Amino acid sequence: MSTLGRVVRAGVARRRVQTTVMVLTTLVAVTASILAVGLTVASRAPFDRAFARQHGAHLTARFDGTKVTSAQLTATARASGVSAAAGPFRTLTARPRTVSGFDDLPAGLDLPPVTVVGRAGAGGPVDRIDLVEGAWATRPGEIVVADGVLPVRKVGARLAFPDAADSPTLTVVGVARSVTGTAEAWVTPAQAEALAEAPAGTQADPSSPDPSGADGTSGSGGTSETGGAGGTRGSGGTSKTGGTSETGGTSGSGGSGGSSYEMLYRFHDADTDDEVAAGRDAVAALVPRGAMTGTLPYLTVRQEQTANAMAFVPFLAAFGVLGLSLSVLVIGIVVSGSVGAATRRIGVLKALGLTPAQIVLAYVGQALVPAAVGCAAALVLGNLLAGPVLAEAGEALGAPAGSLPLRVDLVVPAAALVLVAGAALWPALRAGRLRTADALTGGRARGTGRGRALRRLTARLPVPRAVSLGLAHPFARPARSGTMAAAVAFGAVSVTFAVGLALSLGAVSDGRRLNSAGSVVVQAGGSQGPPGADVVPAAGEADVPKADPERVAAVLRAQRGTSRFYGTVQAQVGVTGIAGETTVVAYEGDSSWGAPRTVSGRWLDGPGQAAVTGRFLKAAGVEVGDTVTLTQGGRQASVRIVGEVFFTEGKGMALLTSTSTLSALGVDARPGRYDVRTEPGTDADAYLTALNAALEPVGATALPNTSGSSSVVLAMDALIGMLTLMLVVVAGLGVLNTVVLDTRDRIRDLGVFKALGMTPRQTVAMVVVSVAWPGLLVGAAVVPVGVALHHWITPLMGDAAGLALPAATIAVYDPSWLVALALGGLVITVAGGLLPAGWAARTDTATALRTE
Repeated sequence: MSTLGRVVRAGVARRRVQTTVMVLTTLVAVTASILAVGLTVASRAPFDRAFARQHGAHLTARFDGTKVTSAQLTATARASGVSAAAGPFRTLTARPRTVSGFDDLPAGLDLPPVTVVGRAGAGGPVDRIDLVEGAWATRPGEIVVADGVLPVRKVGARLAFPDAADSPTLTVVGVARSVTGTAEAWVTPAQAEALAEAPAGTQADPSSPDPSGADGTSGSGGTSETGGAGGTRGSGGTSKTGGTSETGGTSGSGGSGGSSYEMLYRFHDADTDDEVAAGRDAVAALVPRGAMTGTLPYLTVRQEQTANAMAFVPFLAAFGVLGLSLSVLVIGIVVSGSVGAATRRIGVLKALGLTPAQIVLAYVGQALVPAAVGCAAALVLGNLLAGPVLAEAGEALGAPAGSLPLRVDLVVPAAALVLVAGAALWPALRAGRLRTADALTGGRARGTGRGRALRRLTARLPVPRAVSLGLAHPFARPARSGTMAAAVAFGAVSVTFAVGLALSLGAVSDGRRLNSAGSVVVQAGGSQGPPGADVVPAAGEADVPKADPERVAAVLRAQRGTSRFYGTVQAQVGVTGIAGETTVVAYEGDSSWGAPRTVSGRWLDGPGQAAVTGRFLKAAGVEVGDTVTLTQGGRQASVRIVGEVFFTEGKGMALLTSTSTLSALGVDARPGRYDVRTEPGTDADAYLTALNAALEPVGATALPNTSGSSSVVLAMDALIGMLTLMLVVVAGLGVLNTVVLDTRDRIRDLGVFKALGMTPRQTVAMVVVSVAWPGLLVGAAVVPVGVALHHWITPLMGDAAGLALPAATIAVYDPSWLVALALGGLVITVAGGLLPAGWAARTDTATALRTE
């Protein structure tokens, strides 16, 4: 080993505390940075790979076949910017019914309405369908279902369409996946025509264009739940998201959408929303006005597929910046202190022949070695922590779990090491410029005599002398005290930021579900199936009637311990601007106490009103104050959107209104669920027992209102806690290192104080006070910085997930929290100063006086 290598190794081994500090500070900074950069890139990789492999559609567009011809739709393939197109394809919505029991589903179950597409093959120039199981439908009587959309995933299952002409029964021959969810089921073109035919007694629309499903037209196609700018669909064939949560025809209707067609487009330029919008406008310009009824950009699908992973990125980036800044600061403190404490050693090394350049390299190397160890550990930890998040992104597309790109694992640690070298370079240059004679005669850096005036001033304070000495001590070395205060500031900001994030995530978790404010739920009976499904009684079986709302309400009002309650009912209806059907949740009674949090506008307070999420507004292309029309069974009802609210249940695509709206549509508006709030102090078990006894004659059942925790929120909380703890530990170690250096520099003064009668307890008090009061001031001063950082990052997390957060989830700091957080700097400095204070207290007087 070279002389320089031995010097670096000896310096690293001798300064264990400083080495530990540099390892930990680099570990936290690089871990957070790897996660932030890696998740930004890698979370989109499964979608991007599947999109490229399947030639996914940059834009899915649905058209009204009564306003445009097949020839006109085919001509849109030549629109400006279009590189490939597929369609037109006949699209219809129909409600399947299980013919026999399978997969824990009973026979005679009316499943949610689905979008069915007539398509001759799975290939083509756009949207090549990936067969997960089975084969493609090649003749009438066969159907392929999208993976993860319906509860039917078994090849060989039989589905009836009782509301279509001749009530055909189709056999599931395959399970498939479209990367942008362009359909929920596929049949042959001829079968699509048959399903779209009007039932006996009605006449099909003769103006419908002739559909084409052959691959020769434009390759492939399907339908997607589209609507407005955002649209909706079963993204990747996994879930119905975007513009509607459930799709298909009206409940009890026949094969609907008989004149609905879909085109799929790829554009030359489609990297941004504006470029996709330009392509959409070029297509719309070639068809009659109003013919295009909905669109879905692929960027919307990608955002929803990666929403959970992308929500991690803003706060991880913030922790990465905090960690890197703290890393540079602490390493600068450590190396500078090492140079100041080893002046004579530097002189000896120069006397032995080391050049100034070698001295500089030696001290930079003593910082880079522990930093490299921290980077190596961060690579392992960062990749392990990213695994579960990336696995979820891959699962949504049926792809294997991804990993962080190699370039991220190389670039981020390299950048961190460059910053470490830069932080160590300045004090290392100072060491290199020292003259050999000055270094040999300088010995241990001595105090400069600064702060004596303040020491005399604090001596006049009515406090013990040890305390007054501690109060004046930071001014003896203001630069060192300033860097220590900066390290404490980073730690205190991290704690304030992390506490705010935890409180906000708790508020988001509490508000993600609809109707979660009550403590008791009353189920009013009626046959039950999966969401959006209805059970049709088998022959000879009686249906379970829904309980009389008046009787249920009377029982609840009479039950002792009931504070407030309201009823809700769900239905599937059409909504203008949203393709397919939308879940409507209708409220009866005063629901203001259980309403979702408002982002803008207000909650419902009368008939003809609605509240929706920001995702719904984007999908439908409307704003708060606009009116949308609901349709069902030939009836219409208009509602005005009075508020934007926050919830994530059903992908946040439900429309919330009053039961009077459903009544106007001829839909059964009797509540099937009641949410109840009990009086404070009510015994929950006793209340449920008594309420169930009273409800039994009515035909209803009471249950506790429980909700599971969000795995995403739990993962975020755990990651935030870990990173915050690491940053606080690093800040505390920075304080410890500073106090150790300062105590060693002033060890002779400490010996004098001990000779004059200072006790070990007074020594501890002096050292702790010297760091405590700056920590208290800095901690209180930076609380607003942490709050501001939280107020900036939290909305970005919502934006990354495609959700607007209500103000209540951001304004989470109450006065008691702010007071507690103001003490964060005091806790960090006291914790970091106690160990060296104990070392100083245990130092023998004679030893201290003999130390140079």
